[in-house]
Amino acid sequence: MATELIQLIDEALALSDSDRATLASLLLKSLDSEVDVDPDVEAAWAQEAERRWHEIESGTVATIPWEDVKARLLQQ
Repeated sequence: MATELIQLIDEALALSDSDRATLASLLLKSLDSEVDVDPDVEAAWAQEAERRWHEIESGTVATIPWEDVKARLLQQ
């Protein structure tokens, strides 16, 4: 992974929740013009994301701190 991309990710993660959501939405929309999106698949992914969010919020699953993920990526 390029150093510039890691820096960009760090900066994006420092944004507020609202700004990160806006950024994520804009990035996904930029891909939609290149890919035909099946509405059923899109709905299934939204449902899966919601399920995962609830697992994190309830403590059912644990997250991996970004610092650990970044360290793993930089080792590759």
